[in-house]
Amino acid sequence: MTSKQDEFLDYCLELLSSLRQGEIATKKLFGGKALSIDGKTFAIIAFDQLWLKADVASSERFRAANSKIFTYQWTDGIDRHLGYYAAPDEAMESAALMRPWATLAWDAALRAAAAKSKKSTNAPRKKVASKDDKAVTLAKSYAAKKLPAKAVALATKNRLRKNEQLLL
Repeated sequence: MTSKQDEFLDYCLELLSSLRQGEIATKKLFGGKALSIDGKTFAIIAFDQLWLKADVASSERFRAANSKIFTYQWTDGIDRHLGYYAAPDEAMESAALMRPWATLAWDAALRAAAAKSKKSTNAPRKKVASKDDKAVTLAKSYAAKKLPAKAVALATKNRLRKNEQLLL
């Protein structure tokens, strides 16, 4: 980062300091920086702009403030949008004016993290294949090779026996 970018980062951290949720960590992202607290990213700095996280619950407030959505063009030439909006100009003037916007972004980050953890705990568990399941799979693969039924049964039986011996 150049000294100008470092100064802008320091200024943004100062603006967001009123968000007393914990220490704000920064990491590289998109040639800019991601700002997070406790591993939850709530803002990014890219293209010399501070972008605040938004979701369904908060995006309307950003649109009402005429904030533009973070957009970038992927290698396929298609514009992509992330759930981040430019911090309103007036909010960039002081920490007091930034606080409600930073709070919206932090709340969106918390909701996203909660949805992620809920999604991972509700994920269906993989079924462990039983001996019968393995036999059916083997039989299907041999049948696909158009082997006679007796040959399929014998090959499946021999393969399962071999696998069991390897496990012992």
